[in-house]
Amino acid sequence: MNAQLSLPPKVTARAFARLAEINADGPVRPLRVAVSGGGCSGFQYDIRFDETADDDLILNGEGQSVVVDPVSLPFLAGATIDFTDELIGARFVIENPNASSSCGCGTSFSI
Repeated sequence: MNAQLSLPPKVTARAFARLAEINADGPVRPLRVAVSGGGCSGFQYDIRFDETADDDLILNGEGQSVVVDPVSLPFLAGATIDFTDELIGARFVIENPNASSSCGCGTSFSI
């Protein structure tokens, strides 16, 4: 991993706005962004709604939260968490400066 290590991940206003839309009709739950081993490139992103743990990094905006566990944090240092709505589908995406390569679907990467 590189010098980006000291930078926390960022969440775009577009991602927080989408979280607000999703959480508008129910309980407000944080979006967890984690990294685990696997996928076609060695590591894969796990993006899901979850509860906050005591040791999570919590990123807040627009009344919404994105949480990252301490094990995943070095892999996501300096990354940008965004939301995209394109012809092929709408999804949360991660622009990760630590990834040396990624698969075509964007959910798997290597360092």
